[in-house]
Amino acid sequence: MNLDLYRFINPMFYTRLQVICDLEFSEILMAEIAEAGFDTFMETEQGFEAYAEGDSFDTSLLEVIKEKYANVSPLLFYQDKVQKQNWNEEWEKNVEPIFVDDRCLVRASFHQIERKYPYEIVITPKMSFGTGHHQTTYLMLKNQMDLDHRDKLVMDAGSGTAILSIMAGKLGARHIEAFDIDEWSVTNGNENAIVNGCTNINIRQGKITELTFPHSFDIVLANINRNILLEEFKHYSQVLNPAGHLLISGFYEKDIDDLKTEALKFNLAEIRRDNKETWACLLLQKNI
Repeated sequence: MNLDLYRFINPMFYTRLQVICDLEFSEILMAEIAEAGFDTFMETEQGFEAYAEGDSFDTSLLEVIKEKYANVSPLLFYQDKVQKQNWNEEWEKNVEPIFVDDRCLVRASFHQIERKYPYEIVITPKMSFGTGHHQTTYLMLKNQMDLDHRDKLVMDAGSGTAILSIMAGKLGARHIEAFDIDEWSVTNGNENAIVNGCTNINIRQGKITELTFPHSFDIVLANINRNILLEEFKHYSQVLNPAGHLLISGFYEKDIDDLKTEALKFNLAEIRRDNKETWACLLLQKNI
């Protein structure tokens, strides 16, 4: 059946997939499940929820994904149907502004904050990852502010809402190349860049292994997850200029040693580390 016709005939519900998993696998599972036809995601304390229009998803691919990760992470899927609703309205009921290290305010357009901060970012996430509420995004923003971005060429790998790209622009970066595997994130990221007056951000859909870039970079930002970082260190190193910096998060403190060991294979050495609760952030530098 034509999907547009199906949505017209049966437009009143979403299929909700509740996924309970180890949180370090949330993002990679979201990416896989997106391939099965789910296009909206919401993080939870135990994993995440994924939503698809009506029944427009691939049941057999879901089973393949479940079997693929069954031996890697405790994984449970619960599926039901929910009525359509205004997701942004639901989000707005609970979202609060974020204050990062008393230097940066991250807020939605409807927040009215009288105090002025050195940096202010307006984000409307629309289900894309990266609002400053998650510890890893907070850590990335905090550590970005301590890294000289002036006139630098910056890559934002897995850009989500483009919050890190926007921060780079406000810190004086010359140009930012950003990308994400999710088409919705690209759309949302571009909207957020416009709202924040950032005209030097180029956002594309894809992976670092699929895209070509017009130049090498002084700074690479990657708030992804442990497994993807381990796979992509070699690519980050390849695109970094000598003495360039790689700022990463999306992993736990217990993962630092494994990440450092792998990064050293590609000439990337630790400069400093930071943590918030059990989550961690690393600043690495490419040796000359």
